[in-house]
Amino acid sequence: MVPEIKKVEDDLKFDRGMDSKKNSRNRKYARQRVYIAPGTSPLENSFRIGKKSSYGWKPPLNSFHEAAGASSAHHREEITPPPHFGRARAFFSLRRHRHAERSSHARANQTPLKERLPRAAGEQGIRALKSISVPPLKEDSVRVICLGGVEEIGRNMTVVEFRSDIVVIDMGLQFNDEKTPGIDFILPNTRYLEERAHKVRAVFITHGHLDHIGGIPYLMSRIGNPPMYTRNLTALMIKKRQEEFPHLPPIDMRVVEGNNRVTVGGLHVRFFGVTHSIPDSMGVIIETPYGNIVTPGDYKLDHVVGVPTEEEEETYNALSKDNNLLLLTDSTNIENPGFSTPERIVGENLMEIVRATKTRLVISMFASHITRIAKVIEAAEKSNKKVVIEGRSMKNNVDICIAAGLIKVREHTIVLSTEIGGYPPDRIIVLATGAQGDEFAALTRLANKSHKQLRLSENDTVLLSASIVPGNEKAVQDLKDNIARHGAKIIHYRTSDVYIHSTGHGNRGEIEWLHKKIKPKFFIPVHGTHYMLRLHAELARELGMLKQNIVVPDNSMIIEIRDGGKSITALKEKAPNGPLMVDGFSVGDMQEVVLRDRQMLAEEGMFVIIASVNSSTGKLKKSPDIISRGFVYLRESQDLLHQTRIIIKKTVEEATAGMHPINFEYVKEQLTDAVSRFLFQKTAKRPIVIPVLLGV
Repeated sequence: MVPEIKKVEDDLKFDRGMDSKKNSRNRKYARQRVYIAPGTSPLENSFRIGKKSSYGWKPPLNSFHEAAGASSAHHREEITPPPHFGRARAFFSLRRHRHAERSSHARANQTPLKERLPRAAGEQGIRALKSISVPPLKEDSVRVICLGGVEEIGRNMTVVEFRSDIVVIDMGLQFNDEKTPGIDFILPNTRYLEERAHKVRAVFITHGHLDHIGGIPYLMSRIGNPPMYTRNLTALMIKKRQEEFPHLPPIDMRVVEGNNRVTVGGLHVRFFGVTHSIPDSMGVIIETPYGNIVTPGDYKLDHVVGVPTEEEEETYNALSKDNNLLLLTDSTNIENPGFSTPERIVGENLMEIVRATKTRLVISMFASHITRIAKVIEAAEKSNKKVVIEGRSMKNNVDICIAAGLIKVREHTIVLSTEIGGYPPDRIIVLATGAQGDEFAALTRLANKSHKQLRLSENDTVLLSASIVPGNEKAVQDLKDNIARHGAKIIHYRTSDVYIHSTGHGNRGEIEWLHKKIKPKFFIPVHGTHYMLRLHAELARELGMLKQNIVVPDNSMIIEIRDGGKSITALKEKAPNGPLMVDGFSVGDMQEVVLRDRQMLAEEGMFVIIASVNSSTGKLKKSPDIISRGFVYLRESQDLLHQTRIIIKKTVEEATAGMHPINFEYVKEQLTDAVSRFLFQKTAKRPIVIPVLLGV
């Protein structure tokens, strides 16, 4: 795709220490051009200012314009640069020299969200995708691809393909981590589906957690907007989230119940209800001539001392009578022995805490724990207490559940935070988001005194009814410290005498029970890290499954059940597996060099050199200016700056000696190397060195 050429004015401010008289010499400036790919910024990309010639405006070599393959003049626009550039030929590059060519070509392919939203199937896309070389699927084979969720916790998405039909199970996101600084979300790569959008018959969503529905606004249009099947609560949650994306076409939502059967293309698909931490969760059964493909999604058992309820026994006994070809099932809690704590017990304990607490009670939990929220509201009504709900996601979910009939609330039970002054503190319960220490969540704002209406006191009790998500340990500890500074009593799930939290995923005992019920011929463990998947595969072997009937997948691994269900194998070819990144308004492949540069900026900082060079002699016109961000404090590093200016002067003059005309690219590379080495010798740090050479 030829990137759209955008007008850019880079207001790069010079060091305030520059002499004002010297500045005044550059007040007049020539009209010049900047070429930059959409979805990028000057500090993240390489771009250069072109020069005027007798043939019109001419972009420099290796510009974004040429990197994208554009050649016609109508792709170019003229801009007026700020006065800093002066009159004359200027070459401007913001980049690390080691990654210059790679980054300029790679980043040129990023485009804004509105341009990356795909077209309907059959319509020509803006972006010309390179064809994926994958062997054709044989008539007697079934293909399964986990596009996400099998090398991490999150972004769950599974593809099942049979003959001319493709169905998709879930479409989740994953939150960023220290390896993806500045990224909003990480999504599965859908290139495989984009090239086969005409075959995608339906999307099935197992439940309403973001790791299963979060990618829908970004990915549905890419795969042709096929019909979506899910249960009522999940459908309402998806529709509510779609309101944040008004430019998207409406979803063809089809609500099903736990025992429905639908036909999509040539496939028959059935559903069954499962127990999870959110209501209306369901499993999916895809019927093939060789047997059923079964996935319960995220599940646990609502048991009593390891004995499932009659309803669950009935559901899974019915499944055990089928010819089950393949099982794909959750591996999240494979390391935890025995059975998980039933949500029923947690609800009973919370009701007792609400009844017995004689102070204001603040309860924080995941906004998606609908059953638990309903129990707290029920307990508040029985104790004649009022409930304040704080946190946008929790408010939305409660409203949705009230509309769906999943939460019954009397009039005036829920009050606003501005209304609590009219009630004694012991009659107030605050339901708040933020048990993970999220920066802008309600409980965090309460803890750091930034909430507009509420303040914690030593008379409050704060109950954290949520386990700590791996990676959030420090944030949760900081949250508890800030709460403790108010003198409030803290009840945490790890220190409570009774269970106040339960996982939504089955432990090893429940996973083993499920295997014995389904009795599949083949098995693919999903939803977990590679170590979790390996442990799950070992459990399947302990239960008697043959090693050759188990495949431990990686993201985008293509797995086929062949010869009419006789064997299972992983192809050496893989679907495109680079994750898609949501980065502001951009959605697309994020090149490794961009993330690496962001990490370096965060860890080492940036060092910008601005130097005016005589195009005829190669001599510096004046002492170079230096801008440091996140590296050293300039006022306290004058000796380092003085030595650096000497290095810059020496390097530029040596690099340009006998050079006519001056190759500014070569000079910048030499300058970057020399200054980087010098700064590392003096500080043991490697900031990103950005040379800006102005030819005058």
